[in-house]
Amino acid sequence: MADLRIDLAGIKSPNPFWLASAPPTNSGYQVQRAFEAGWGGAVWKTLGDPILNVSSRFAAVSFNGQRVAGFNNIELITDRPLEVNLQEIYETKKRFPHHAIIASLMVEPKQEKWHEIVKRVEDVGVDGLELNFGCPHGMAERGMGSASGQVPELVEKQTYWVKEAAKTPVIVKLTPNITDITATAEAATRGGADAVSMINTINSLAGVDLDTWNTVPHVAGKGAHGGYCGPAVKPIALNMVAECARNPLINVPISGIGGISNWQDAAEFILMGATGVQVCTAAMHHGFSIVEDMIDGLNNYLDDKGIASVMDLVGRSVSRYSNWGDLDLNYKIVAEINNDVCINCNKCHIACEDTSHQCIDLYSEDGRPMLKVREEDCVGCNLCSIVCPVDGAITMVERKSSIPPMTWNERQTLISSLSK
Repeated sequence: MADLRIDLAGIKSPNPFWLASAPPTNSGYQVQRAFEAGWGGAVWKTLGDPILNVSSRFAAVSFNGQRVAGFNNIELITDRPLEVNLQEIYETKKRFPHHAIIASLMVEPKQEKWHEIVKRVEDVGVDGLELNFGCPHGMAERGMGSASGQVPELVEKQTYWVKEAAKTPVIVKLTPNITDITATAEAATRGGADAVSMINTINSLAGVDLDTWNTVPHVAGKGAHGGYCGPAVKPIALNMVAECARNPLINVPISGIGGISNWQDAAEFILMGATGVQVCTAAMHHGFSIVEDMIDGLNNYLDDKGIASVMDLVGRSVSRYSNWGDLDLNYKIVAEINNDVCINCNKCHIACEDTSHQCIDLYSEDGRPMLKVREEDCVGCNLCSIVCPVDGAITMVERKSSIPPMTWNERQTLISSLSK
C-alpha cells in the first residue's frame, strides 16, 4: 500500500485528511472520535474570546435531488471557554500523539493579543497554528476574520506578530471574498507564514422562504449573510489553490479546503498543489466514517499509478495550469456520437441547436432516428457531451491539425513584429 503520511510545513500526520476548523472539531470528544475513525489531523474550532452563537444557524442548498449540494452557516467561533478547549486539546494530544492537532486562532488585530493566545495554546502541545483570516460573518463586523483577511497589509502584519511568538508552524487561512487571493497569500508569505490554507467560506444567502418571506435561515424573522461551503464551492476553491501553487512568490505548502467530499476530490486538490486537505461539510453530512473510503480510495489510486507516497503526487498538475493567452488556438477536438449507444433523447441536438453552433443533424436510417455531427462546424465546446445522460454515447475526439500550434500571446507578438 502507498504511504499516505504527509509533512505540511513540519506538521506530520498519518494521512492527508484533516477535519477543518468548524462544528466537527468543537470539542475533544468529537476530535477523538474522528481520530478513532481514521482522520489524520484536525484543526480545532477557532479559539478566541468566547462569543454567543444564535439559534437557527445552518441552511443547505439542494439541487436536482442531491441533498446539501451547498451549505450555509451563520455560526461564529467557539462559544466555549478557552480554558476548557485548552484542557481538551491537551488530553486529546496526549491520547493521540501521532495525529496532527492544529489550533485555529482569531483575536483582535493587536500584537499583544496574538502573543498571549499563541503562548497559551502552544503550552498545551498543539502541532501548529492556523490563523483565521477568513470568517466572513459576525467576527468580520468586529474587525476580525475576513475584515483582516481582505487587507494584505493586515495579513502580513498579523502573521509577523504571530511568528514573533510562535514555536510551532503557522498556517494562514485565507478568505475567498477578495478579488485576487494571491495578493493575500503573498502577504502571508512575506509575513513569515509556514503554510497557507484555503478557502474559507464564501459570502452567501441560502435563500428566501416564499411563504413567510423570511431569509433562510432566520433568527426571529431577521437574517444575515453567512458562509457558503460544500460541493458547490469546489471549483472555486480548486482554482484558488492552483493560482497560489503556480505563483513563485507563494513558496509555502498549501492546505486545500472547499467542497472536498471523497478521495477523488482530495486527489485533485493534491495534484493542484495542496500537500493535504481539510474537510467539513461532507463530515457533517455523512459522519466521520467517510474517511475510511477516502483512505482506501487514495491508496488504491496511488497503487494503480505506481506512486509510492502521496507526497510524490503533490503539485503534479500545476505546470498544466496556465493563462488563457498561453493556450493553443489551433488545437481541435470534435464530438462523435455513437448511435448504437444513443437513446435518442435529443438533448445534445437541442442544446447545440439552441445555444451552441448548430452542428448536430437529425436524420433517419432504415426508419431509425439518428444523430450526426458535422465536424467542419463543430468547435469542440463539449456542451453536447455534458448534457448527454448516457456514458459513451458522445465522445470528444482530438483531430490532428496541419497548422502548427500558436497561442494568443504568440499571435499578438507575430502581428506586432509584422506591423513594424
